[in-house]
Amino acid sequence: MTGADLFIQTLVDEQVDTIFGYPGGAVLPIYDAVYRSKAAFKHVLSRHEQGSIHAAEGYARVTGRPGVVIATSGPGATNLITGITDAMMDSLPLVIFTGQVASGVIGTDAFQEADVLGITTPITKYNYQVKTIEELPRVVKEAFHIASTGRPGPVVVDIPKNISAEVTGGSYPNTFSLPGYQPNVNPNPLQITKLAEALSHAKKPLILAGAGVLFSKASAELKEFAEKYELPVANTLLGLGSFPGSHPQMLGMAGMHGTYAANMALYECDVLLNIGARFDDRLTGNLQHFAPHAKVAHIDIDPAEIGKNIPTAIPVVADAKAALQALLTKDIKTDHEDWQKGLKHNKLTFPLWYDRSDELLSPQWLIDQIHKISEGDAIITTDVGQHQMWTAQYYSFDKPNKWVTSGGLGTMGFGFPAAIGAQLGAPDELVVAVVGDGGFQMTLQELSVLKEQQLPVKVIIVNNQALGMVRQWQESFYEERYSESLFIENPDFVKLAESYGIKGVRIEKETDAPEMLEEVFSYNGPVVVDCRVVQKECVYPMIAPGKGLHEMIGVKR
Repeated sequence: MTGADLFIQTLVDEQVDTIFGYPGGAVLPIYDAVYRSKAAFKHVLSRHEQGSIHAAEGYARVTGRPGVVIATSGPGATNLITGITDAMMDSLPLVIFTGQVASGVIGTDAFQEADVLGITTPITKYNYQVKTIEELPRVVKEAFHIASTGRPGPVVVDIPKNISAEVTGGSYPNTFSLPGYQPNVNPNPLQITKLAEALSHAKKPLILAGAGVLFSKASAELKEFAEKYELPVANTLLGLGSFPGSHPQMLGMAGMHGTYAANMALYECDVLLNIGARFDDRLTGNLQHFAPHAKVAHIDIDPAEIGKNIPTAIPVVADAKAALQALLTKDIKTDHEDWQKGLKHNKLTFPLWYDRSDELLSPQWLIDQIHKISEGDAIITTDVGQHQMWTAQYYSFDKPNKWVTSGGLGTMGFGFPAAIGAQLGAPDELVVAVVGDGGFQMTLQELSVLKEQQLPVKVIIVNNQALGMVRQWQESFYEERYSESLFIENPDFVKLAESYGIKGVRIEKETDAPEMLEEVFSYNGPVVVDCRVVQKECVYPMIAPGKGLHEMIGVKR
């Protein structure tokens, strides 16, 4: 038995069912062990390591289980950096195994050597370099535990080639003890009482629900809590789906491109209960104008997030599900009928809006059509930019874990490989990748994986022949100086798809779109759809840089 065999057995013990990877010299012993083991897990060969890690992110986001990645040393490892950072920003559980040159030549600038520990220390929850074969099973087991408990995040395990190749006749324990890592799950009862009292005295209460609700599987508790005490709810971008989008108490997404009702509720509330969100700058706008009248309560399993950006009167360090269960036992008297009326008025008076196009497709209308055809029940992945915001605005999520996007890092090229991982994690679900023509070209090589794995992902390219959000900012804040944001040449995406053996479709007119989209979504296989949309369409409403939540532009036509 080799170190690589021990490694594979530990993955089997962890019930890993899917691995995303790309072989190379430093991981050849591991890939030989994969070949020999006939293990039950599926290995998905990406066409670039970035494809591997974004697919693992999509898998983790949909399943809640750690996404597993294997890459070789040097360039194989460094090609993962964007995805590792993305997972760290968005709290996604990943376990990444990188090959490393042999222990005896580490630090000598050996062929394909890179300081993986040094590079990944700022962008991981934890990282390891395995020193001996004896510690390998324990380190792997620890990595899965750390990645998936507390606030989830990526963990890197760097394995020198001599350790994975070493032959051993023994078995080694995988038990571990981490006295310095004990995430606090249960809330302090005193803090729960203080929070219940604050809500009882509130005239304008508001719940801000973030991705932490999803990670803790607390959507049912959130809904019960909001309904029991008639509390309005706004979502962060990554929290979409944690509370039903069609619910009458739902105000919509808050933040830079959020709804008027959600943002004004944040501005005017007197008690703000943040559950599992980190008060990101794209949510808050100018901090001087963020919830200026509110007593802020913050439930978060990561104490480092509480008070980091917004002063917090009632901190609750706990798992969101445990905290909500504790709150549901409290007798909270609520009296905010006038507040509810005002919120309803804002929703009815200032809804999201867009103009239809006489020529090409209106992108907002396109997303609305996809929502109708999929009955709002698809898993949707996106890149970052205009198409991401239009999807967040017009594809209403009523169920959790249906929304897969790059929030904190804002990674172009994320959406398509993430859809591959999401489809592998949820094989019976409809998965739709809504991507821009710019971002899609960053990872389109993964079309080979789509064909190879026979995954029925529907790829919707919102093609405005531009870097849409860059172009919008240049229009709004740089006097229409479109510096390097307009594409002079794009590939023929239909022919490109066909060259991979995948069905390609082009839609250019709204009159043709409903029937063509019906055909696309009824097709039993992958489809790439080139949707030609209006280039100069903008995402509204919007909070301009430096402005407050109450200073939105584009609220009305």
